[in-house]
Amino acid sequence: MKKINIIMLLISTSFWACNNAETPKGNSENTELEKTEERARISMVTDKGTMLIELYNETPKHRDNFLKLVNEGAFDSLLFHRVIENFMIQAGDPDSKYAKPGDVLGDGDKDYMVDAEFVPSLFHKKGVLAAARDGNIEKASSAMQFYLVQGKVYNDSTLAKAEERINGWMAENEAKKDPANKELVKLLDQAMKDMNRELYMFYSDSLKKLVRGDLEKYTIPNDQAEVYKTIGGTPQLDQNYTVFGEVVEGLDIIDIIAAVPTEKHDRPIGDVRIISVRVLK
Repeated sequence: MKKINIIMLLISTSFWACNNAETPKGNSENTELEKTEERARISMVTDKGTMLIELYNETPKHRDNFLKLVNEGAFDSLLFHRVIENFMIQAGDPDSKYAKPGDVLGDGDKDYMVDAEFVPSLFHKKGVLAAARDGNIEKASSAMQFYLVQGKVYNDSTLAKAEERINGWMAENEAKKDPANKELVKLLDQAMKDMNRELYMFYSDSLKKLVRGDLEKYTIPNDQAEVYKTIGGTPQLDQNYTVFGEVVEGLDIIDIIAAVPTEKHDRPIGDVRIISVRVLK
């Protein structure tokens, strides 16, 4: 199975310090109505503290899938298996439940994926819940693996670089759709699997140069830019991963978990475990 990561940014962050018009499958046709509806709330109890999380109604496929898994107890006793300070904390690998020290995690999942649900008003501010995925061109999400954003505060200069990165990933994804680039995509996927940054960046840059036609450039909206410059987040991930909820209480727990010591694969040296996840009535 392909590694289920926050793929593009993980490569550059762990080794070294879409277009608004895109309408993915599953988007609601009446998001304004959904915003007024009461959000489902869940309690995530970890051995570092408890977080209260609200799920967005604007992303119904992700919301309903997450609630289904919570009601099945699927997340109970799983680890935060990938932690990168000033970026995110990732969990949801079912193989992590009984993992031994030194086990490399990140491949476990259910046997289905969830259609991407990109909503322009939902973005990667600090505290959001989002779905991890592999490198599929549809940007469909992992059924189980998720991450909570810690991120950092940006300024105009670093936001401009984030925009460049977003547009670069969009160009790479567009090039992946061309059957003529099939062999290059295989090489890119293998470099990711091998965690070979040099080869990954080489193949990624090569793909970006093969895009046919002009792509509409993505620009971070002004109101979102202000949030990134005050609260912080990970703007580089916008338009690439589905955001489907946010922490409304216990935001400091993300900071606590993000600060734990990790080994070379970003797994905490001492296990950080989810004790239970429950839907609040």
